[in-house]
Parts: sequence; C-alpha cells; structure tokens
Amino acid sequence: MKLEGKVALITGASSGMGRAMALLFAKEGAKVSVVDVSTAGGQEVVDLIKRDGGIAQFINADVTKASDVEQMTKVTVNAYTKLDILVNNAGVPMKFTPIDEVDEELWDKIMAVNVKGIFLGCKYAVPLMKKQGRGVIINTASIAGVRARPGLNAYCASKGGAILLTKAVAIELAPYGIRVNSISPVATDTPMLPGFIGDRDLEEGRKAFIATIPLGRLATAEDVAYAALYLASDEASMVTGINLEVAGGRGI
Repeated sequence: MKLEGKVALITGASSGMGRAMALLFAKEGAKVSVVDVSTAGGQEVVDLIKRDGGIAQFINADVTKASDVEQMTKVTVNAYTKLDILVNNAGVPMKFTPIDEVDEELWDKIMAVNVKGIFLGCKYAVPLMKKQGRGVIINTASIAGVRARPGLNAYCASKGGAILLTKAVAIELAPYGIRVNSISPVATDTPMLPGFIGDRDLEEGRKAFIATIPLGRLATAEDVAYAALYLASDEASMVTGINLEVAGGRGI
C-alpha cells in the first residue's frame, strides 16, 4: 500500500474529488480526516472507509475560518499523533457570468474558499510538518487557472492564484523537506459540475465542455484521486512545485 502508516487530512471530502481521494487514500493505508461543512456527506465517507476496514474520522470545518482550520489540524494530530499529507481540496464553482455582472459577494466567496482556504490550511499544517521534518501538501486548482474560459473570471483568478501560491510555498518549504504541489483538473463529472453549467441545459453544458477536451471526455473524480495519490506517495519524493494537469489535453 502506497500510504501505509501515513495520516492525511482532506478538505471538501464529502463528495466529488475529495470523496474519491479520501476513499482511495484509506484503501492505500492512510488514516484519514474527512473534512467538510456537510456533516451527512462527510460521515457517509467515514462510514464507507470503516466498512472496508480503514481508519477515518469526520471533522466539520469551514476552510474560510481560521479557528475552524486550526481546530481541524489539532483534532487530526490528537487522533493520529501526526500529519503527513494535507489536501486543500475544498472549492466552490461559478456559473458563466460576465465580469460586469459579478457581484462583490460572489467574488469574495470564491476567493475565500478557493484561495484563502489554501492559505489557512498551510498556515496551520506547516508548523507541524516543519517539526516532523517532512510533509506533503496538495492543492486542488483547475485547468481554468491555466487556460481561461470566458465568463469564469473570478473562478479563473482564484485557481490561477492557487497555482502560483503553490509554487511560492513549495520554494519556501523545500528546505524543510515539505513538498507542495497542485492538481489542475478539467471539467469533472462530480456534483459540482452543474454549478458551472448554471441555467443552461445540463446535457448541453456537458457536451460543450467535452467539445473543448482533446481526449473527448470529462475527467472523473477517480482520475483526480489517482493523481493526488501519486503526489502524496513516496514515489513522488523528488516532485515539488508542479501543477499536475489532469485535463485530457485541455491545457495544451
């Protein structure tokens, strides 16, 4: 098992990519803190992990609140004695909206979850990882942070920020043996997808996304989870500061 003996904390883990990561990491031997604002969804993931013989706990936390992020880190260490892997996966979408119609509340929410959430995750995990002399941080970005789509202005800005924040922190933490990478999925077949499609017909929206992906399909949550598994594992021990595109060629 690739993560045997490791402890992982994954935010936004009640559904979609975070759920797939939590289930896969546990299958590969990690003890997992499943973090989300959705108690029902998060507890379901924990129950599935335990049913299969894994070890997991649910922590209710809002990644935009420093007190919640500090607490989720403490609860993880109290339960499992250490923190090897932090996955800052929590994120929010936006539907296609012209820049002059984006209200300030929407802009602030997207930046708070998609960028500030990563900052806070790092802020409270890094001191622990420095003491350990090792650690892995994985940030979920998006191919929209590499190649923009019209009307996803705030979302693109937030994910571009996530990618460059990843690189800056990777350089900063390399002397401490802490690796930091990001993953940039293309449109992914998860419960978040309708949030991008908005008021358009769901099937037509899916087709429109697929038409822009050279491999001809949406990503799956499992595609992203396996990329995260690689970055979290010792197989990637010389990999830091990269943005791994799981995008079917969309970023070319």
